[in-house]
Amino acid sequence: MEGQARDTASLTHVRIGQLATRTGIPVRTIRFYEQSGLLPPPPRTSAGYRDYDDSAVNRLRFVRAAQSLDLSLAEIAEVLRIRDYHGPPCSYVTDLLTGHLDRLERRTAELTALRDELRLRIPPTPPQTRTDAAPTRSAT
Repeated sequence: MEGQARDTASLTHVRIGQLATRTGIPVRTIRFYEQSGLLPPPPRTSAGYRDYDDSAVNRLRFVRAAQSLDLSLAEIAEVLRIRDYHGPPCSYVTDLLTGHLDRLERRTAELTALRDELRLRIPPTPPQTRTDAAPTRSAT
């Protein structure tokens, strides 16, 4: 219990390795997100280490959740930009997700048609007969 309380208290400011552990996102990916603007650069400690706060944890979790909805990093960046500078991006996100849903439904219909066609092209297999003896080779 004592270790858990200390762990929760240290969530306020963490280094990149700790942030990676807490979010399940590799350090290299966190650096990439920072370089590409998905994650704002954190302040640095006097020793030069990145010093992330709880907002970084929340933002990275948001990025992963958005990726699971099949949003591209560019789309996620736009959602974050709108959220950071203009407030909640509700209508933009709704339009974005509606577009993704439409594409997903079209793709699902295409894949279903392909599956059905493949099923028609597979000839029925005759029932297999069991033989107890292995085939013998004839001498030539």
